Amino acid sequence: MAAPRLESFRRGSMFDASFRRSSMFDGSFRQSLRDRLLPHPTRDSFYPGEDKNPAPCCSYRNFSDKITGFVKKSQDVLFTAWEMGTSDPRKIIFSAKMGLALTLVSILIFFKLPGSELSNHYLWAILTIVVVFEFSIGATFSKGCNRGLGTLSAGALALGMAEISALTGKWAEVFNSVSIFVVAFFGTYAKLYPTMKPYEYGFRVFLLTYCYVIVSGYRTGEFMETAVSRFLMIALGGGIGLLVNTCIYPIWAGDDLHNLIAKNFVNVATSLEGCVNAYLNCVAYDTIPSKMLVYEAVTDDPVYSGYRSAVQSTSQEDTLMGFATWEPPHGPYRSFRYPWKMYVKVGGALRHCAFMVMALHGCILSEIQAAEEKRSVFRNELQRVGIEGAKVLRFIGEKLKKMERLNPIEDILHEIHQAAEELQSKIDKKSYLLVNAETWEIGNRSKDLTDDDLKNLDEDVTRILEHKSQSEATIRPPKSWDVVSNQATLGTVQSQRTVMIQKQPSWPSRFSLTPGSGLIPPGGEEEAQQMYRRASDLSLATFASLLIEFVARLENLVNAYDELCEIANFKEAVIA
Repeated sequence: MAAPRLESFRRGSMFDASFRRSSMFDGSFRQSLRDRLLPHPTRDSFYPGEDKNPAPCCSYRNFSDKITGFVKKSQDVLFTAWEMGTSDPRKIIFSAKMGLALTLVSILIFFKLPGSELSNHYLWAILTIVVVFEFSIGATFSKGCNRGLGTLSAGALALGMAEISALTGKWAEVFNSVSIFVVAFFGTYAKLYPTMKPYEYGFRVFLLTYCYVIVSGYRTGEFMETAVSRFLMIALGGGIGLLVNTCIYPIWAGDDLHNLIAKNFVNVATSLEGCVNAYLNCVAYDTIPSKMLVYEAVTDDPVYSGYRSAVQSTSQEDTLMGFATWEPPHGPYRSFRYPWKMYVKVGGALRHCAFMVMALHGCILSEIQAAEEKRSVFRNELQRVGIEGAKVLRFIGEKLKKMERLNPIEDILHEIHQAAEELQSKIDKKSYLLVNAETWEIGNRSKDLTDDDLKNLDEDVTRILEHKSQSEATIRPPKSWDVVSNQATLGTVQSQRTVMIQKQPSWPSRFSLTPGSGLIPPGGEEEAQQMYRRASDLSLATFASLLIEFVARLENLVNAYDELCEIANFKEAVIA
């Protein structure tokens, strides 16, 4: 049976993930969860089409199968390589630049320039290019400077130690061995210091150069020639590498960081819209993908992959920021000491919002689900918050891509704050759908209250809160939001296409409360059904509260972006 698909989410967020109808399970909660996540012992014991009688290892059939498999794997590798090159042509250009740099160094070595003495250490020039030549300009400058400083400082220290060891006479070997131990100890210990992490490669080169000069110079007796030749050949290789990488189609780490943050805005907006639409349409996974359970990449689920890319980009942002600080002014980044750290700060604020989207997706994957008729009560409000939230994220992402400031006159959070307040107001009015109204204090009020007291309750807010449910008294809009008048709720958003949607049943209907299952309380099956129904209703309140929390976190994101605009001197917004 073909898996139905949910397509064409609003504003181009294509959601093409295969969903199937959740089965009706018998038994307890543990049994249903095990049936959904674990393979069936007999049904999944072997894959369909698997050959139960493999051919002997020396037979013609086995040999033919290996040849066919090798050819198929080779075709897959070639197809993947071609796809990688066409998706990002910079990788092909970078490979060509590496070949050109090595060729230039080899030509200089073949002509023995600038002399026969230096040509004896030609290997260091080739090694320098291979090690220093990185994908981005910033990474190349970083490694080049680390290698140059490490070589220069280690060579100078080795020459000084060589002069001292010459004075020790027959104890020169012992002195050199002790000096290597002491230098290696302090160099390695300094490398582990937290603030020295960006210079770790420089410390490695320092230790390698020191040991090489001491040992090689002791064997030949030419400490000065060894140190100078090594430094000059490293400078030759590093200079050619920097020249080729910078002058021929430069690849900037700053551009990658800028585009990564802007792309994450769009990804989180797509995930937010997908979560809200999937929840309102009661879309359910038949079996949660195993990769999703261990937080691995899933390419065919844009809702999951959208917020995951933003959450997982922390190390990538820090790495690009470290390389971008080494880059000279270029393109639109014309100032020295450009505030790349502020890009990481904006990415962190966006990640703080993405955590709420992850939690919203967790509500869809949860075993406890509210009934469809309960969700339809809050459909308009939930839909509007999702649409306005995605609109804000895409708007900031577009502004960041163009390096423009936000319009100081227009409040981009006004509409989404208003939508969140309408959702909160709807929750207050319909809170009896989310909790057990029979246990409210207003339904069990003290008998000493008279009719006159009840008539005056509307004038006393504190007395109203005393008699309302706990959920109504605590779930209130943040004080930072502007108080605006309630407007009429938006009409139901018309679906763009008619698609097949598998409905997600509420949690109580998934189980048959059989005796001995451990789920039936002492009150009997009826009380158990009510208990499960109340739990499923609270899941709807959880989803709504997470959506409101997402709105509250947007203010911090806007403030971080405004700070970036001010420090990075973005251009003024174009007011139409």
